[in-house]
Amino acid sequence: MNYNEEMKEIIKNKKGDRLLMHSCCAPCSSSVIERLKNDFEITVLFYNPNIEPKEEYIKRKNEQIKLLDKLNIKYLDTDYLNEEFREKIKGFEKEKEGGKRCTLCYGLRLSKTGKVAKEKNFDYFTTTLTVSPYKNSKTINLIGLNIEKKENIKYLVSDFKKEDGYKKSIELSSIYNLYRQDYCGCHFSKGERNE
Repeated sequence: MNYNEEMKEIIKNKKGDRLLMHSCCAPCSSSVIERLKNDFEITVLFYNPNIEPKEEYIKRKNEQIKLLDKLNIKYLDTDYLNEEFREKIKGFEKEKEGGKRCTLCYGLRLSKTGKVAKEKNFDYFTTTLTVSPYKNSKTINLIGLNIEKKENIKYLVSDFKKEDGYKKSIELSSIYNLYRQDYCGCHFSKGERNE
């Protein structure tokens, strides 16, 4: 499946539809917002219970808010709910980055986004996760499409890393002076990075 072609086809006649976009961090959201802002009325949801420690979570959340204020993009917040992540990945703590632990984490965050999108009458939901070259867009999109069926809310398929999306996020991070983290977010990914 060519996700970017499918995405372009979807948005061709959708100007002004409301999109709830899960964001993992300000740097990743920067290029995705730039790509979609003329086609959707975007609201960003910052739901990332995987991020540890709490100080890191707050730092990333504040960077997200700083960027959205500059771009005049709406924002929805959630509490720091690390116990939800810990419960979800129980038994998979030792998995390598990109394995089952990560798939469960994507599912947790996308499920919340889909539910909120449905509750608040958005037209679509999506995630910035596919902008990362370290994340499997096919896996993420399959999760999103399953949630689409479950919640009866449209999921915007994507591979935001394509067409230099990741490169653009680095450039925009520099322009907006954004903090770029050096690990995905959880205690386990930080441990792998340190090794």
